[in-house]
Amino acid sequence: MIKIVPDPPPTIIEKTVTPPFGSCDAGHAPLFAVRAGIHAEDALVHASLSLKCALDIVQVACEQEGVRVSGLLWSTLHSIETAKALIDALADGAQAPRPKK
Repeated sequence: MIKIVPDPPPTIIEKTVTPPFGSCDAGHAPLFAVRAGIHAEDALVHASLSLKCALDIVQVACEQEGVRVSGLLWSTLHSIETAKALIDALADGAQAPRPKK
């Protein structure tokens, strides 16, 4: 029998793997990790939101004159680190061997 509907094209990135992130230079392993198996679209949405938050925080920090903004900067660092970990998890997931069907 001939298959009428073709298979969808293979995707480059399907799911995440588990890279750790969030080192605090305290001599122990990183505090966080991306969960393996998160769908690429979900990971990209969260990475985009983390980067948007970082941008918003930096804009607020830049508008402050003479005010201590270290809390804003730490929050920005965390948002950027989270987004980077999500992107790294997708990149590593794209390079992982695929199970044969």
